Amino acid sequence: MKNSILLLKKLALVFIVLIANYSVSQTYEFQTVKEINCTPVISQGKTGTCWSFSSTSFLESEIMRTTGKSIDLSEMYSVRHTYPKKALNYVMRQGKAQFGDGGLNHDVINSAFEFGLVPESAYSGKGSSTEHDHTKMVVELEKIVKTTVETPTPFNTNWKANFESVLDQYLGKNVNEFTYEGKTYTPKQFFEYTGLKLDNYVTITSFMHEPYYTKFILAIPDNFANGMFYNLPLDEFMSTIDNALDKGFTIALDADVSEKTFSGQRGIAVIPANETDVPAIFAEIKKEKVITPEFRQAEFENLNTTDDHLMHIVGKVQDQNGTIYYKVKNSWGKDSGKAGYVYMSVSYMRLKAISVMIHKDALNKKTRSVFGILY
Repeated sequence: MKNSILLLKKLALVFIVLIANYSVSQTYEFQTVKEINCTPVISQGKTGTCWSFSSTSFLESEIMRTTGKSIDLSEMYSVRHTYPKKALNYVMRQGKAQFGDGGLNHDVINSAFEFGLVPESAYSGKGSSTEHDHTKMVVELEKIVKTTVETPTPFNTNWKANFESVLDQYLGKNVNEFTYEGKTYTPKQFFEYTGLKLDNYVTITSFMHEPYYTKFILAIPDNFANGMFYNLPLDEFMSTIDNALDKGFTIALDADVSEKTFSGQRGIAVIPANETDVPAIFAEIKKEKVITPEFRQAEFENLNTTDDHLMHIVGKVQDQNGTIYYKVKNSWGKDSGKAGYVYMSVSYMRLKAISVMIHKDALNKKTRSVFGILY
């Protein structure tokens, strides 16, 4: 009898080990939970203008949601109008500011407010090339603004014309009138045609160094326009994202993608609980870290979390264990990730999402009331 009990215990132990090994070595199997209409994945090419690709894709989905129209908007039209703004900011701050090809979601909104929108067919910004390549352009633009700042008085007032000339050379001259589907538009008339109401979009974030339920200017390098962010507790920040997706709203995302557990190639972004799981976590499901507001704040302040890349959240998927991931449209082309998408875990979003831009109707009643956001 004693030997039988020992045998049963051994068999039970073997069974437990087998189950544990099976769960550890589970490969990802995803199925769609929520999918919202968006335009096809495209590539930003050799540029740092992910902010325009993210925001433009978001606006394209908004046009689909509100009008049913599918319009391919020009990313480079917004870029063309934003560069002079960044340059003037840099020069007037005497070089004590960020200058480069980075930006944020509100830069596209600001550009659309002032200059309107155009379709890709009216302004590709590629010139004679087949892909976007700003490698040389950025160097030349940066040289102009830095030389201007370093020039002794009297101040060089010709720099603006030189700056515009470089933009014309690489992106093309600004378009003032064009034909779309047989009708002639100006950029502002085309903006009206899209039906977009830009006052409806807000940017929310979650950080502890500013009071919750207030608006503040987030001090990150690419916020040259001093955009305002609504600050929410982390759990409410995440529930707002979920609420938006559940209601059929897509979301423009600013996030850190410098983590070694973000893989644009594999299309997975996760935060493992154990550092030893890092090498295997792209192929096997592993336990993830619990992200607290305190840890998120610490990683932001020690610069482990920075605003690296902007993308577009268009739905949710789940793995075979029922674990939810956000379906994030990237701008690195269809050959990257999962046909151009990244499946981002909840833990990754809690830790690495700098901010999101959403339609104000995606906010719940409590949040809208606290911030005084009217219907």
